[in-house]
Amino acid sequence: MAEVSFYILPSASLAERDLFACKLIEKAYRSGSFCYVLTDTAEQSHHLDDLLWTFRAGSFIPHQIYNGILPELEQVILIGSLMPPEGWQKTLFNLSSHFPDASQHSERILEILDNNETTKASGRDRYRRYQALGMDITTHKLDLSAVTSR
Repeated sequence: MAEVSFYILPSASLAERDLFACKLIEKAYRSGSFCYVLTDTAEQSHHLDDLLWTFRAGSFIPHQIYNGILPELEQVILIGSLMPPEGWQKTLFNLSSHFPDASQHSERILEILDNNETTKASGRDRYRRYQALGMDITTHKLDLSAVTSR
């Protein structure tokens, strides 16, 4: 059963949400976790792909967009709007607005919510669904310094 962590950001800024996601992805990568970042659209995937190259000077996180074709290297972060392939389901960053179908295959799911009413409403729905499945859920309400510090 997956462990789910919700990170609630203090602002409605999508840019701050994406920056915080990059920080958590970097932390997961440094701990040896080759995760999957689930997005809503190809455009969102490309934006995060670009941001992972530029969000912090000196940071290197091997990553690529997943379009249904497995990468040649296994030790890479995948980003995409498709469900994660086998091997990348262990840690799932859900930056999409829907409940991840791969949740039953994941050990850890990270949800990052900004302070936008639409985002919070879909997050509450996913929270209830995780809870109904009996998953362990932790909520982290962050302050602005956790989001903006580099």
